[in-house]
Amino acid sequence: MADFEDSLSPTWQNLLEGQQNLRDAVRRTITYQHPTKGLYTLCDNPAVLFVRPRGLHLTEAHFLVDGERIPAALFDFGLFMFHNAQFLVQTERAPYFYLPKLEHHLEARWWNEVFNWTQLALNLPMGVIRATVLIETLPAALQMERILYELREHSAGLNCGRWDYIFSYIKAFWSNAQRVLPDRSQVTMTTHFLQSYSRHLIQVCHRRGAHAMGGMAAQIPIRDDANAHAEAMAKVRADKVREAAAGHDGTWVAHPGLVELARDAFDETVWDSTVDNQINQLTYYDISIDDLLVPPEGTITLSGLQQNIDVGIRYLAAWLEGNGCVPLYNLMEDAATAEISRSQVWQWVHHGASTDEGVLINEQLVDDHIKEVVQADPDVKSAADLFRELCLSDTLPEFLTLKAYERLINV
Repeated sequence: MADFEDSLSPTWQNLLEGQQNLRDAVRRTITYQHPTKGLYTLCDNPAVLFVRPRGLHLTEAHFLVDGERIPAALFDFGLFMFHNAQFLVQTERAPYFYLPKLEHHLEARWWNEVFNWTQLALNLPMGVIRATVLIETLPAALQMERILYELREHSAGLNCGRWDYIFSYIKAFWSNAQRVLPDRSQVTMTTHFLQSYSRHLIQVCHRRGAHAMGGMAAQIPIRDDANAHAEAMAKVRADKVREAAAGHDGTWVAHPGLVELARDAFDETVWDSTVDNQINQLTYYDISIDDLLVPPEGTITLSGLQQNIDVGIRYLAAWLEGNGCVPLYNLMEDAATAEISRSQVWQWVHHGASTDEGVLINEQLVDDHIKEVVQADPDVKSAADLFRELCLSDTLPEFLTLKAYERLINV
């Protein structure tokens, strides 16, 4: 997947070079000269290319229409389609997309209208555009059937977006003290509300003959610690076995080095490894709205608070420097995981949560930890100031990238 969204810092250079790379990738001429490992080229039969445009909440400051910023989603989608769609069709391929951040079936209807208009404008076969919708918000989880219906002529299925989904849960219940989440590391896909969301997606998709894709494993290979690497790979394997056994048709990983591991987990778990999917394996899950809303049990710890602050600041610092995908503490962090970090801190402060060590989480405690991060690395001071603003505002800011983008374009 070529990601213009949560793992991209949308500098103008990143966006244009990304589109150039996509043009080369579609024509299979893309190469990369590594400083020490030599030349990288595509294999004879490369994976199908998906493009993830930015969400509908974002704008593109460098491209104006009638004096106003264009929606970033249309900029990313439109450039790719204009330069590549006809070539893809002529070579018996198709343009595929991942659509992020949807919260309502009318947004899916809007995308369907965009697809239809584009196909007519570029003289493409109707229905040639295919899109997988990431169900990564709580409102979207309650409208899966409608979202699938609205995109029925262009749908490639639905996908679990687990990290943004956790953030969306916090955002939906920001004012509810009964729905304060425990440490991020404890909110796994085996918790009841996330397991229910995953199973509900499978059931909705398979009932309609659509693919139900699993979520992303954030682990990455750990080359300098064999024991830590083995532990991380065991977590990925367990996650993929769980998804395959539940009925998912495929899955995500954060690093290409994990593709084989994930594929093997699916092949070994699925009832028949010769099939391409599990659509015909209908499984009934009795999922209610309450199952999707029940908060997970767990503890809030000082180390969890410290990690949220440290990861949030370091990720924001990298993002403001033009890097939107950052390995931290052996996990691949992107905007979605940073959203969890800062929204959890906000939730804990706002509701006066205490750690299991008995320490009250308040503004002073957060400030103390922020100062520790800045003292260790003064270069992150600007990011730390922004992170503090996001964590200690009176109301929970909707997206960190909205405020961060204005800083990015004014650097």
